[in-house]
Amino acid sequence: MTRILAIHSSARRDESVSRRLTEELVARLVEKADNSTVTIRDVAEGLSFPSEAWVTDRTIPQEQRTAEQNTALEQTDRLVEELRAADIIVVGAPTYNFGIPAALKAWIDHVAQPGRTFRYTEDGPVGLLSGKRVYVVNASGGVPVGSPADFVTPYLKHVFAFLGVTDVEFVAADQLMVTGDDSMRQARDAIEKAAA
Repeated sequence: MTRILAIHSSARRDESVSRRLTEELVARLVEKADNSTVTIRDVAEGLSFPSEAWVTDRTIPQEQRTAEQNTALEQTDRLVEELRAADIIVVGAPTYNFGIPAALKAWIDHVAQPGRTFRYTEDGPVGLLSGKRVYVVNASGGVPVGSPADFVTPYLKHVFAFLGVTDVEFVAADQLMVTGDDSMRQARDAIEKAAA
């Protein structure tokens, strides 16, 4: 069975290009797989942000936490387990002011957990999520992917590599305010290629 985790982070709903293309890619991946399940996580609906207690308590093993600590870390635990269980992760990542939405950054803060998705060694950190595949669907109004102003794709590539995932593919619908139809066509071509 192929387990797909789809992450939506756009604040927009019906008019969101990243949501639409993420859904199209997930649908193509489901068609390709013999047997698959899809978990949809809409981080734009709201995630908690790190607090002082969260920063301290998240490294305590679950079996050693107090009931209060487990309650406070319930959201983090759920997000980490969703990510660890997935074989394929599809991230809808619009560009907001040259970077990712705050909601997506909050998700990253929740899932980048020492001892669970990466660990520290004498030689530096080692990611614990190898063997997974990530697709990032990036939509931007004016920022070209790969340009000096693109802080979305290199950041997400680095984050996933830090977690041990090096099989990362980008589907870009960039510069939509400039080359809308052409950009959408190229993104859909990339989806077909990615799901082939």
